Amino acid sequence: MNIHELSPAPNSTKKARRVGRGIGSGLGKTSGRGQKGQNSRSGGGVRIGFEGGQIPLIRRLPRRGFNNYEFRKQYTIVNVCDLDKLEDGTVVDIALLKDKGIVSKIEKFGLKILGNGELTKKLTVKAAVFTKTAQEKIEKAGGKIEVL
Repeated sequence: MNIHELSPAPNSTKKARRVGRGIGSGLGKTSGRGQKGQNSRSGGGVRIGFEGGQIPLIRRLPRRGFNNYEFRKQYTIVNVCDLDKLEDGTVVDIALLKDKGIVSKIEKFGLKILGNGELTKKLTVKAAVFTKTAQEKIEKAGGKIEVL
């Protein structure tokens, strides 16, 4: 046995601090919290962002921009290089990609094919949206696209 084979590695684990276990421990009586004040009490302390009553930074800064999260269209995104992993002549839809493990989550608005990478297989791809480059690469490889 060598020193690098020890498990767990030396000094990688540290015992938890046990407070309130007597004066000899060095953390007895007040348990490292001091004598008085808000932080010495149980449940004491201030919330995140609290600045002692001063107007917090988050409220002093102006709000800018527009956020369309509620109404944005979210697609499951796949590149054509990911489709190249499939066999020649396959009919590709979102259910097949989920079964093969190429996508993990099916989004609300369906599948979007992006044109990143190269495609050498002849595939029939069914998706909600295709980018121009993806459409060109699929057709160049001899495949077909079907917009759902």
